Amino acid sequence: MPRSRRLPAIAAGGVLALAAAVGFAGPAAASGGGGFTLQITSATGLNPTTESVTLPLLQGTHNGQAVYYVVTDDSDQADAARRGVNWAPKLAHALGTAAVQNASAPGGVVEFPGIVDFSPTRSVTPGPAGNEFGGGTYAPGAVGDATYSPLITTGGGIVFEASQIADNSGQHDSIVSIDKPNHKVTLKTFFGFWNGHRTIYLHLDASSPVVAAAEASNFAPNLDAAPGLGSNDVNTSARSAILPIVNGPVGATNPQRQGLNSALRGEGDPLNINQDIPGQGNGRYSPAWDVHPVFWTQAAIDAGQRRQLVSGSDVASAFGNGQITGGTGPANPSLGGFPAGGFISNCPIVAVG
Repeated sequence: MPRSRRLPAIAAGGVLALAAAVGFAGPAAASGGGGFTLQITSATGLNPTTESVTLPLLQGTHNGQAVYYVVTDDSDQADAARRGVNWAPKLAHALGTAAVQNASAPGGVVEFPGIVDFSPTRSVTPGPAGNEFGGGTYAPGAVGDATYSPLITTGGGIVFEASQIADNSGQHDSIVSIDKPNHKVTLKTFFGFWNGHRTIYLHLDASSPVVAAAEASNFAPNLDAAPGLGSNDVNTSARSAILPIVNGPVGATNPQRQGLNSALRGEGDPLNINQDIPGQGNGRYSPAWDVHPVFWTQAAIDAGQRRQLVSGSDVASAFGNGQITGGTGPANPSLGGFPAGGFISNCPIVAVG
């Protein structure tokens, strides 16, 4: 989009170089393909090469104006199956907090209490070499109002992930194309890892303005009210962890390449680690990712120990060995005590390889 600067990490050249380096599959068929299995079964046009996916486009309202949104996750299993979206039962634990908008649906059309302003200009300026992420400057291109959250309920104890992506003020920075008459939208995606498997996920909202700008997503601070900081407890937490490596190995053709610094160099996606995925039947998945930033220590870097990490157990092991450090949040027992960062990135998983 001309009004915002795109993060170099998702430029086409960097993506294709990364695909060749780590063996990502080519274009996928609508049903998945390319070595990936769709988790959001209502999605079409999944394409790992262009890093994009097409979803059903829904229309609601806010104070009389049209609001366009997508539904990707649902806390009710039967309703999730009916909609063709991810089952994420943990989202119900956020009911009664500011992380969930209490919406109405007269005549089946959702009336949103909160809305997103898509008019700001997104800006991402990397910092100096070796500190591209931490030394950068960031301004998100979409800002939710005091009520907005991508999580909504219209009653019945069910919570939906319903990110707003367009209204009278503009549109989401990850939109590739939007077809309102035919009710579909194509969005950019990122590659990640789960237990050594490849994942493809959306980047829709974040409670940190830095993350929202870097990921080209909506700034939604109310997400921080979702319970479970540093916890993956299926009985109390609305979150699951995502582990971005800040200062991983760099080099566009390096098969060990990974990290936010590398992404800001234009070398490809950051290749974050997802703790859980939908469809496992254990109820642990949530799109409300509890961000756990990972920092390689200088001692580990000097000793040549820095490498690509592809699972939560990899992170727990490196942490136990003193090779990495984390954020300032509480220790997460499901990750060997690795600490949380204190904010959320809303990134529904689309497919798993």
